[in-house]
Amino acid sequence: MEYTFTLKYRLSETDCDHEELIGRLAAAGCDDALIGIGQPGRIALAFTREADSAEAALMSALKDVKSAIPMAALVEASPDFVGLTDVADTIGVTRQNMRKLMLANPSTFPSPVHEGSAVVWHLAEILDWLDARGTYQLEQAVHEVAATTMQINLAKESVHGSPKTQSVLQKLVR
Repeated sequence: MEYTFTLKYRLSETDCDHEELIGRLAAAGCDDALIGIGQPGRIALAFTREADSAEAALMSALKDVKSAIPMAALVEASPDFVGLTDVADTIGVTRQNMRKLMLANPSTFPSPVHEGSAVVWHLAEILDWLDARGTYQLEQAVHEVAATTMQINLAKESVHGSPKTQSVLQKLVR
């Protein structure tokens, strides 16, 4: 199956030659990624990767990037942190529809991970909630990627994750 996701990294001061980075990434197996280098000291790789599972796709991409840029530090795997507009776009409804669902189901709608001027949720938690309602057709690959990127981000922050996944991730993201 084909999985689409983005990995964002902070680069070390020694990784400043973008042409060299792109060559190293291609040689390491990241030729299935669009590479963004617009922000100084950062790099983003938008992957479309074939694998048996989202976890396999993401783990192989993390490994490939780590082998090409060993000093890079993972900032975020996405899709994970989303607003209501992002969720609406993902499932093909309007933002207003998502807001109505949130307001009509205050006791069951997933809690945000951040509230403030921007409210942010884990996409996987909202997709799980929508799936349990059975009223929306959700793409399995998107749901699987969202769950895996959430686990990667949580493991990266040493907050949560299975011991097996966390030990492998710690080697790949640090």
